[in-house]
Amino acid sequence: MKRLSRRIGKGMGMTSERTRKRLMERLRGGGIHDESVLLAMESVPRHLFVDEALASRAYEDIALPIGYGQTISQPYVVALMTQAMLEEGVPERVLEIGTGCGYQTAILACLVEQVYSVERILELHRLSRRRTFDFGLRNVRFRYGDGFEGWLENAPYDAILAAAAPRQIPQKLLDQLAIGGRIILPVGESGEQKLFKIIRTPEGFKKKEMDSVHFVPLVAGTT
Repeated sequence: MKRLSRRIGKGMGMTSERTRKRLMERLRGGGIHDESVLLAMESVPRHLFVDEALASRAYEDIALPIGYGQTISQPYVVALMTQAMLEEGVPERVLEIGTGCGYQTAILACLVEQVYSVERILELHRLSRRRTFDFGLRNVRFRYGDGFEGWLENAPYDAILAAAAPRQIPQKLLDQLAIGGRIILPVGESGEQKLFKIIRTPEGFKKKEMDSVHFVPLVAGTT
């Protein structure tokens, strides 16, 4: 994990090491055991991905608003999804649906070789690109587009993570998984969402329910 310190070069100053370590202990207590995930979560400065007025709450285990009706996900859920992605080994190529503020993007970029991230809200797309560049992360490609469509030109992917919940699992995303690849995404109406992990096998798809979650809905089109 030496590349973590090489890739994340700044942003550590505002919050104390003790504050971050308390969050890591909460994540461990909640069942997050992958040390590479915990190191990435500790290294990426979450307070720089939220509005300055909310920075003091950045290391609480809660989702926070980032504008445009969107949120930065709860740290536990980010860690849970990332850990699930790594269970079959470290994927080389990951598609992220819903760049948002770029926090999950940065976590992924610390752990895998190449991240492809799609965002439908133009201002968030632009903001996350700037942040990622500022952090020195050069293994992320961004697309302004419809998350339901994925990013076919660069498929197949070893893993897909979605940070917004469709009512049903989009077939186009399943089709962009490599054999042996996995997709981790929330599915369902608000208040009734479940987090699923789906693995593509030569025979079809294996689906596992992971947890109850609350995400913003996955919306078609761009804005």
